[in-house]
Amino acid sequence: MVIVIDPQQSGISGNMMIGALVHSGADPESVKDIMEYYGSHFGEVNVTIGLIKKSGIKSVFADVQCSDHNSIAYNDLIETLDGINHEKVTPDILEFAKKVFKTLALAESHVHGIGLDKIHFHEVGAADAVADIMGSSYAFHELGFAAKKVYGLPPALGGGRIKTRHGNLSVPAPATLEILKNVPVIGGPVNYELTTPTGAALLVNMVDEFTDFYPVIINQNVSYGAGKLDLEFPNVLRIVTGTTPLPIDTISILETNLDDVTGEILGHTVDRLMEEGALDVTIIPTIAKKNRPGHLLRVITKLDMCDVLSEIIIRETGTLGVRIIPYVHRNIVKREVIPLKIDFNGQVKTVRVKVAEIDGEIVNVTAEYEDARKVSNQMDIPLKDVIRIINQKTNLGE
Repeated sequence: MVIVIDPQQSGISGNMMIGALVHSGADPESVKDIMEYYGSHFGEVNVTIGLIKKSGIKSVFADVQCSDHNSIAYNDLIETLDGINHEKVTPDILEFAKKVFKTLALAESHVHGIGLDKIHFHEVGAADAVADIMGSSYAFHELGFAAKKVYGLPPALGGGRIKTRHGNLSVPAPATLEILKNVPVIGGPVNYELTTPTGAALLVNMVDEFTDFYPVIINQNVSYGAGKLDLEFPNVLRIVTGTTPLPIDTISILETNLDDVTGEILGHTVDRLMEEGALDVTIIPTIAKKNRPGHLLRVITKLDMCDVLSEIIIRETGTLGVRIIPYVHRNIVKREVIPLKIDFNGQVKTVRVKVAEIDGEIVNVTAEYEDARKVSNQMDIPLKDVIRIINQKTNLGE
C-alpha cells in the first residue's frame, strides 16, 4: 500500500490531518479520547469529530476547542509528555509525536536565533498543539501508515498577513517556511493562512518523499479532512491510499552538452561521478552548436547529491552549466544478487547472478559481469560463452 497526502487544494493544519485520518478509517472515539486526555495536561480541551460538507465535498471535521492558551517551554512540554501514560499510545506513537514537536521547536529556534532550551510554544496554545499532534500521531500509526510508503504533494501556503505576538507577519509564517525548507510548495490561492506550522511539521515527518505530481497509483480510497475556514472552494486536505503495480523511486537527472572534451576526460569524469555516488552515468553522441560533434552527459542521482555531482561535472569538464531535472519518477523491480554453482566443462565455479522479480515472478536473470569475466580469464573461455552457459543453467536461455 502507498499513501499520498495531498494539501495542494487548501494547505494543511493539525485538525485537517485529524479529520483526513479519521475519514481514512481511524477510530474517532479513540482519537478524541487521546486528544482530550493528553491536551488536558496543558489546559481544558473539548474535541468534536464528525462528518460535514465543505463546498459539497463530504469530509470529517475535527473541532478542537481549548480554554487555555498558556505558553510552555519546549523542554517542559517533552518532560510532561514523557510522564503521561495511555493504554493506546505506544512508545512508537509517542516518539513520533516528540519528533513533530522537535521539528516545530527547531524552526522557532532558527527563526528567533535562540537555543531550544529558550523556546516556548505560544503562538498556538500548548493544549491545542498537543491535542492535534498526539491525535494525528495515534491515527497515523493505528492505520498502519507509518510502515507504508508515504508521498507528499506541494502544500498550498495561502497569502496575506496574520496577527502574531511578534506583530503582523506575512503568510506563510516564518516557522512554516523554515519547516518546509527543500519541500515544493504553492503560494495562495487566497489571502488566508492555509498551511500552519503544526500542519507543516506533521507533513514533513509523515512523508517519505515529496513529489510535484501523483505517483503511479491504483486508487482504492480517498479521504478528506475539513479546515475551519469557509472558502470559495473546498477547504479540505485529501489523503489517497492505494497500491502501485511496481515499486517507485524518485531520482533527479543532471545533463550537460560537451563539444570540446577528449575521450580520456569523459571516461575519467564517468569514473569520478560513479565513485561519488551517482546511480548511473551515460554519454550520448550528439550534434552540438555550429554542427560540432559532441556528447550529452546524463547522470541519474538522488536529489540530495545534485549539488555535489554538478560541481564534479563542472570541475572535470569545464562546462559552464548543468541542467537539473528534479523529482523524476522511475519504476523499479525487486532485485537480488545470489551466488550459484555453475558447471563449466566439468569445473564447478561460483558465480553471482542478479534476479529481478515482479510480484514474486522472476522476470529476468543476468550474470554479474565481474564474475563472468573472472571465469573467462581462469578457464580461457570467451566471455560471451561464459554468459551463455550461465543463462542456460539458470533456464533463461540466451
